[in-house]
Amino acid sequence: MSDRKPYRHRFPLSVIEYALWLYHRFPLSQRAVQELLHERGIYVSHETLRQWNIKFAPLLTEELRHREPRRGSRWHLDEVHVKVGGVTHWLWRAVDEFGNVLDILLQEHRDTGAATSFFAHLLREYDVPEVIQTDKLWSYGAAVRELTVLHRVEHIQVISTARCNNLVEQSHRPTRQQERAQLGFKQRRRTQEFLALHARTSNLYRQTRTTISAPLRRTNQTAALRLWREAMQQAA
Repeated sequence: MSDRKPYRHRFPLSVIEYALWLYHRFPLSQRAVQELLHERGIYVSHETLRQWNIKFAPLLTEELRHREPRRGSRWHLDEVHVKVGGVTHWLWRAVDEFGNVLDILLQEHRDTGAATSFFAHLLREYDVPEVIQTDKLWSYGAAVRELTVLHRVEHIQVISTARCNNLVEQSHRPTRQQERAQLGFKQRRRTQEFLALHARTSNLYRQTRTTISAPLRRTNQTAALRLWREAMQQAA
């Protein structure tokens, strides 16, 4: 863990890295992170934590994304409503067949334009999938017809109440936990940046679940920490 100080920061990189890791790895508010740092003799203001997130979250997101392995060719898409500053927005999410988050996009609408924007957002980063699985929201089908590159992709529509799209439904849960911890989201841009990094962090720790043996879990946790620190070194 590096003790060098990033430009214009009075705290070493190890402190900034640890604070951001706590905030994005666990459902904690910034004030909770501030208190945990205080217990360790590190006195950081709430505003300082906010500024660290504004500066480093987008950079960390990109660094972690570049370090992710090749993703699957089956996309599961879903959207869930969230309140941002008291206004209803829609969080569009795509995961692959293994449950890894491909990307998320926060938008004000749930129509064809929003669905098309999300597909275009995904296609800038990933190859054209073999299968797209969605619920029966008509906007998905309209967007698939609108984008020529998706015309040959198999589009499967499922009944959301039947939990056939369970991979992506489960992926929404950590977002709800973070929403409760922060007492709601306040600004659209900051919420997009926060949830984008939160999704990459969730991917990083997907292989540390308790259903595997303890030695393998510890090995995976060590690997995840190493990747996080490497990404932070590059982001700083």
